[in-house]
Amino acid sequence: MTKVAEWMTPNPITVDAGCSIIEAIHRMKEKKVRRLPVMRNGKFAGIVTDRMIMEYTPSKATCLDTWEVHYLLAKTPVSDAMNPKPFTVNPETQLIEAARIIHDNKLYGLCVVNEGGDLVGILTTTNILEALIALCPRD
Repeated sequence: MTKVAEWMTPNPITVDAGCSIIEAIHRMKEKKVRRLPVMRNGKFAGIVTDRMIMEYTPSKATCLDTWEVHYLLAKTPVSDAMNPKPFTVNPETQLIEAARIIHDNKLYGLCVVNEGGDLVGILTTTNILEALIALCPRD
């Protein structure tokens, strides 16, 4: 069996809990990622995804103009939109178990933490598909 450590993305791009939602949006676009683990004082505090941010931002039907929306998002910390208790696995978790957690909970990824709760990686559906492609022989 293969373990999460073999397929996860180590040292993922993170964002500080006090960072604004606008900064998180820019970091996601710049780094071409859809989720950012959130750190507070160097410790793993949660996760924010592009979907969470979309749900947090006002709808297009709002009476606020673009500048007002931008101002609000620039003043709102990412900690307001994040999930403070995301599903996690450790590096020694079997990949199949991580895939089950993702499937059963309709997730797109998992944060990988060590025994001390420190963030060591992220496992995405893309990582799992890469493992599937590599581990399953072609006919």
